[in-house]
Amino acid sequence: MMKLKKVDHMQYNDGMEVIESDLMEKVLTLVKEYDYDQYTSKDVEDALNKIQLSIEDYAAILSPAAMPYLEDMARKAMAETRKHFGNSISLFTPLYIANYCENECVYCGFSATNKIHRATLSLQEVEDELKAIAATGLKEILLLTGESRHKSGVEYIGETIKVAAKYFSTIGIEIYPLNTEEYAFLHTCGADFVSVYQETYNTDKYEQVHLWGSKRIFPYRFHAQERALLGGMRGVSFGALLGLDDFRKDAFAAGIHALLIQQKYPHAEIGFSVPRLRPYINNADNNPKDVHEKQLLQVMLAYRLFMPYAGVTISTRERAGFRDHVIGMAATKMSAGVNVGVGGHNEEQKGDQQFEISDERTVNEVHQVILSKGLQPIYTDYIRV
Repeated sequence: MMKLKKVDHMQYNDGMEVIESDLMEKVLTLVKEYDYDQYTSKDVEDALNKIQLSIEDYAAILSPAAMPYLEDMARKAMAETRKHFGNSISLFTPLYIANYCENECVYCGFSATNKIHRATLSLQEVEDELKAIAATGLKEILLLTGESRHKSGVEYIGETIKVAAKYFSTIGIEIYPLNTEEYAFLHTCGADFVSVYQETYNTDKYEQVHLWGSKRIFPYRFHAQERALLGGMRGVSFGALLGLDDFRKDAFAAGIHALLIQQKYPHAEIGFSVPRLRPYINNADNNPKDVHEKQLLQVMLAYRLFMPYAGVTISTRERAGFRDHVIGMAATKMSAGVNVGVGGHNEEQKGDQQFEISDERTVNEVHQVILSKGLQPIYTDYIRV
């Protein structure tokens, strides 16, 4: 494997598509100028009194000055959530089909240098897993891989999507970034959504934590959502790994990134995810840094108020009580029946997990909790034709 420690993390590698877009420069400029300590309680109050928030208002409600206003933010966020999503909570589960990786990322359980059990599911194993998941009633699936083109190539991923289309009405993918024509190919196979998380928008920190591999190239990853939309995908999701760097600046950047994409591609369905650092194999002491539940809640509420029509997913990284608290308030989608190792839904998992989860409840258990809160579990809102 070729190590890329000396490769400029801001320069594209051979084979990486360069698109005409100025969004990265706009986002990085705004983030560089963002000084969240300058905002006051009056700035927060003014923002909360507005129907539509500006970028400056968004900056204010992400600031420390907004922490005493979480209840006010929550009430306003709940009203916006009900206005745009009713009382529905979408359910899905991830299926890891491979955990091979060709990157060294210091925070990830799948990092190439970690001594873990690696595996790639065969197409028959993929189908067996999908059948078991479909038997729970779920109709939305998220297919995930480690970032290895050699062990889980685009053709292989396309074949797994075709299998998934037999059982699920909505198919998302969370894989390594692709070129536009590759996203177009996976879209023709049946993929609907693409999730790509920048991890951190601080380019210096990004270089420090991505030591080598294609993931080291910051701009190629940044423009992945735009290439996915150019390839025909109908939805894209954004997020930063909160706690990897300054979470306020990373959350601010993710929100601006999503807004600019929405303005440029008005037809796109936009989603956010709010993962925090979790312990993982070979680094059990790597707990979330400086991002506590109240701060995580602030980020979710800010996303909802800034882009009220965007979906917000709450991960099984978080404890059950917190997940139950935020659904209907800010979160509109949650996972259930989760296994973050390779396979594990039909038989024992074949490959080690990416990180530890906190909520191990089954689909039925999550379903019942949603009902108990006066909300409606939604298994599908999309029909394939």
